[in-house]
Amino acid sequence: MTDTSAQGATPLVTGSEIARLAGVTRAAVSNWRRRYDDFPTPAGGGVNSPLFDLAEVQAWLGRQRKGQEVSVEVQLWQALRGAYGDDMLGGLVDVARLLTEGKAPAKLPADVTRLARELTGSGGGGAAETVSILAERFTDSVRRAGSDQVTSSRVVRAVRHFAGEAAPDATLFDPACGIGSLLLAVGPEQGPRRCGQESDANRAAFAQLRAGLTGHTGVGVVTGDSLRADRWTDLKADLVVCDPPVAEPDWGREDLLLDSRWEFGTPSRAEGELAWLQHAYAHTVPGGRVLMVLPASVAYRKAGRRIRAELVRRGIVTQVTALPSGTAASHALPVHLWHLRRPRTLGDAVTSVRMVDLTAGDPDGSLEPAPEQTADVPLIDLLDDAVDLTPGRHVEDSHRDYAVEYQALRRELTEQVRLLAELLPALVAADGVGSLDGPTVSVADLARAGLVEYGDPEPVSISDQLDTDYLQGFLRSAANTRRSTSASGTFRLDGKGARIPQTDITEQRRYGAAFRALQEFEERARRVVELSRDAATLARDGLGNGALAPEN
Repeated sequence: MTDTSAQGATPLVTGSEIARLAGVTRAAVSNWRRRYDDFPTPAGGGVNSPLFDLAEVQAWLGRQRKGQEVSVEVQLWQALRGAYGDDMLGGLVDVARLLTEGKAPAKLPADVTRLARELTGSGGGGAAETVSILAERFTDSVRRAGSDQVTSSRVVRAVRHFAGEAAPDATLFDPACGIGSLLLAVGPEQGPRRCGQESDANRAAFAQLRAGLTGHTGVGVVTGDSLRADRWTDLKADLVVCDPPVAEPDWGREDLLLDSRWEFGTPSRAEGELAWLQHAYAHTVPGGRVLMVLPASVAYRKAGRRIRAELVRRGIVTQVTALPSGTAASHALPVHLWHLRRPRTLGDAVTSVRMVDLTAGDPDGSLEPAPEQTADVPLIDLLDDAVDLTPGRHVEDSHRDYAVEYQALRRELTEQVRLLAELLPALVAADGVGSLDGPTVSVADLARAGLVEYGDPEPVSISDQLDTDYLQGFLRSAANTRRSTSASGTFRLDGKGARIPQTDITEQRRYGAAFRALQEFEERARRVVELSRDAATLARDGLGNGALAPEN
């Protein structure tokens, strides 16, 4: 629940929260807003994510007697669940046939028939609202089960946003349309020709019936595996949208090695997503677009590098959008939306790819990127050994202040080098006093005497008779290192058999100071190596991309 900024003001709620209050779906709340003139007007938020005054909402629900008893739509869903169990899609198809034909299919139980007609009647919003409610409840139940069986409402919203307007005479295509969520979401309801294919017969049937009940015209959904048995071989679309099945162990590569659709290269067994991408592109007209939902790993996996390079080299990829985490139905990992366009002529291809990184945003928030979330990357800069199309990488590089960052690195490196030289202790030839060839005592004996305890990971002195730096310095000596190294080559610093020279505390502290300086020297040397590597990489990148230049 979202509070307003004014102290003491009534909290604001989203449409989803209203749905939970009333025990209905978000689709039902959307229909209430359209159907009831007295429904509370938004008190905040944006066009795509309005917020409502909680007190006004509660008063309206009370007047309408909504949410005070188990709603008809909840009763219908529960009855379907009881009758169809795991075959909920079969139940949805039967209800959709009832709403379309007026006659109940033989398998449809009487109580489901009664509730569906009651929800559709004067107390509900008609067949369109009923089928929308059932589709949303099904999508939500699949999401909670952690499945990718259907496209999430957040993905649908994102694709619809980036697809923009479609011409009334456009041809729209979804080769893996599921229950029709994406195919029916883009473009106006009337006018465009919509073509879909779906491998699951129940999903295809529900998508077709859903289209008719929600007023979409010119819709044709066929059953079949689009990659193995394309039912729309001659179709060329103005816009192809697709949320393809991912991580399929076998998408049919062995049977399709010589297929003409692999214009940019034959995908490997692990790159089924790039097969779907090329299938979608093969169905576009010149100037036509593809919006494809893909896992983030497709942008950088080594197996797909050659195909990505061809897509970039030919100016086919126009944009890659990293959507907010949580957009996908079954996991919180980010997904990408790839934008492709078929050039009309050889000179019509793009010369840069727009990278948009929305991963830090709210999955229900605005999809309009801020300037710092975008970068237009020249094609040549993408065609390196990795051909990594991950937006975050390029957006971050684009907005780096190379000069400021390089100068800061250079200053720190200069200071660390100066300190490094000062830390290295001055040592002179010794007469052997304090070496392990003279009187020594084992660490085990020191522990038994109560002078040492075994810390993590090194033994430490717990007595003013023994200096810890002296102890640990000699533990790292060559002789003790050999004692603490096993036959397999594993080094264990705590070696209880290690031996320490016997000497007075004053001499221990003198040696301890030298050992401590050496330890700090080693730590600072490692930092100098890291800074040197970072500075050299930054300088090379900056000189190469024009962000840095040699000083006059």
